[in-house]
Amino acid sequence: MRIPAVVSVFLIAASVSAFSQAPTKQQQIESHSRQAQEFLRTNQPDLAVREFNSILELDPNNVDARGNLGVTLFFKGDYAKAAPHLRAAVKQRPNLWKIEALLGMSERRIGQTAAAQADLEKSFPQLQEEKLRIQAGMELIEIYYGAGNLDKAASIAGVLRQLAPTNTDVLYTAYRIYSDLVGESTLTMAMLAPKSARMHQVMAQEMARQGNTEGAIAHYREAVKLDPQLPGLRFELAEALNLSSSAADQEQVEKEYQAALSDNPFDEKAECRLGDIALRASELESALAHYTRALELQPNDAEACLGIGKTLTQMHRPAEAEPYLKRSAQLEPFNAATHYRLSLVYRAAGRTADAQKELAEFQRLKDMKERLKQVYEEMRLQPVKQERPETDIAK
Repeated sequence: MRIPAVVSVFLIAASVSAFSQAPTKQQQIESHSRQAQEFLRTNQPDLAVREFNSILELDPNNVDARGNLGVTLFFKGDYAKAAPHLRAAVKQRPNLWKIEALLGMSERRIGQTAAAQADLEKSFPQLQEEKLRIQAGMELIEIYYGAGNLDKAASIAGVLRQLAPTNTDVLYTAYRIYSDLVGESTLTMAMLAPKSARMHQVMAQEMARQGNTEGAIAHYREAVKLDPQLPGLRFELAEALNLSSSAADQEQVEKEYQAALSDNPFDEKAECRLGDIALRASELESALAHYTRALELQPNDAEACLGIGKTLTQMHRPAEAEPYLKRSAQLEPFNAATHYRLSLVYRAAGRTADAQKELAEFQRLKDMKERLKQVYEEMRLQPVKQERPETDIAK
């Protein structure tokens, strides 16, 4: 089996001085160490193992040779033999975090789950190398997941998502854990409070996710009847109504957003939605007031920045709109509408190259969102977060 290059990260080179007058035993140790390194370099791990063992026959307390032997055996796949050597190295030098992580992985593979969990929990926060930290985190997640400890598994998944946000293995693992948490929480709620407002809210959210807007609205309305003061409920009902094709439902949208804002005066999302409604009705001053209030409530709200930019553009104030649109693009770079609006601002300012760049980005994101839409349609699901429609995109 070929030993990966990553082995070199763990190997602890013994110091060699060509000019020192070392004892005969020390000279032998240095010779075996050089030979082991050469065997590893030429991908001869079995011969390297022999050299490390020779060092340990000469000096059983040589932590460098002990750790190197354990690492080599680990990458050979001989976890049962690797574990004692890795454990001995960690016992002699407790801050060998990479060695302890490999020890935990070895222990897991030979069925010593409790010891593996302890060693991985201790070493994982200390690891600096991204590849090893991801591997250790994934191993720890599997231990937690196997024990049904989804909360701890989710905690590690969150760390790995920040560390490697584009790693598909990490993303899938997080998806699996979060899905199980949803299922577990739903089942518990269904058993404890099957007719509660919260249960209706959960059912509404699930129906909305499946694209059943009518069913979602029905459950949201039932939840409102049971507990009209439930935090966030009126906003979610308004969101569902906003997606409905029914004229009767559309007539209720503004009232529900206003109710959401009445229940929670600090709901910047409700302010944004009221701004959207005012903007579509060409009530520009009202729209600007809503978006501005939303941005005051949450200075990092990309939708509020976009709303202000759109409104100022329609008020023929493109220079004032530009910083808000640029801020929106920074906060949410994958919103196609923001780049389209920036292209309009740059075109009005005579900045042709910048306008073309933003228009190209708009088209790229638009195409990407279309592909994502097809994926969701194949899964018969609605995106968790849907961009507000640009009804005036051609203006």
